[in-house]
Amino acid sequence: MTLNRRNFLLTSAAAAAPMAFVTPSRAAAAKELRLGIITPAGHSWNRAALRFGEALSKATDGRLTVTVFHSGQLGNESVMMQQMQSGALDMGWIQAAELGTRVASVASINAPYLVRSTAAVGKLVKTPTALKLLDVLPRETGCVGLGWGITGMRVVFATKDIKTPNDLKGLKLRINPTPVYRDFYQYFGAAPTPIPTPAVFDAMTNGQVDGLEADVEFSWNQRFDKVSKVMMPMNALFMPFAPLFSGRVWQTLDNKDRELIRQLTAQALDAQINDIVTTEAGLLDKLKKESITIRDLNDFDIKPAIEAFDKIWLPKAPQIAELRKVGATL
Repeated sequence: MTLNRRNFLLTSAAAAAPMAFVTPSRAAAAKELRLGIITPAGHSWNRAALRFGEALSKATDGRLTVTVFHSGQLGNESVMMQQMQSGALDMGWIQAAELGTRVASVASINAPYLVRSTAAVGKLVKTPTALKLLDVLPRETGCVGLGWGITGMRVVFATKDIKTPNDLKGLKLRINPTPVYRDFYQYFGAAPTPIPTPAVFDAMTNGQVDGLEADVEFSWNQRFDKVSKVMMPMNALFMPFAPLFSGRVWQTLDNKDRELIRQLTAQALDAQINDIVTTEAGLLDKLKKESITIRDLNDFDIKPAIEAFDKIWLPKAPQIAELRKVGATL
């Protein structure tokens, strides 16, 4: 049959249709995920975020990629939370302190004396009890929680010769401003003093503050041992973080991609936790070789502090009781 002009155009259009359809759909499926985080490049959280991005790009043949914005380039954690709620930011790795100021039940993960070692912290955050705390986040914050990562147990560096937590009375102490930490240190009589993190070293040098509490990794990187007389491992507090995904963006992903992101995030967190546990042990060995005095609190009676803290916090975050039970088995 001879093709007239009309038939020729219809036939040509039909033949071209598959190519016209496939190319735009592939472009639409490709996505760059923007991930915000406050810690500096080289920090264990950042290494884990980069590891997650590399794994996701490889698993999807480059269809899904991740760009990590470190050091608070996209704003502080409160700003990043707002961006995720609106869908302007895809992911944020956010401290429990920020989440706890929004949701009291999540603040329970910051309660003191849930566990007594960093190795136990790594186990606690993987338990169903700890992971269940994230279930309220979609409703309360508009974000999906994908698990917990960790820092090591907090230690106190002081410019004065302190021997037990009772000696914190009257000391100007730079602490994480989360209410849980504030109530814990105020029980011992410390005076929480707000100082921006980059200014703490100089503030300790000139006597503006008498010390700070922080994890060992951060403290070693900042070399607070150089301006302190004593390091006191509190064996009480730790600061986990949660990789969060914007709920608005999460809804645009298919189930297969959601499950892949969950799996790869879990793998990155496992590696991050192992990294912290291993690294902290090595850093403590280094600190023991420095001139700073390291106190041992194994014989310190923690029961009064627990009772005082729980009197304030159990009514607000009853999940603390269950976390304590789980922690006691680790």
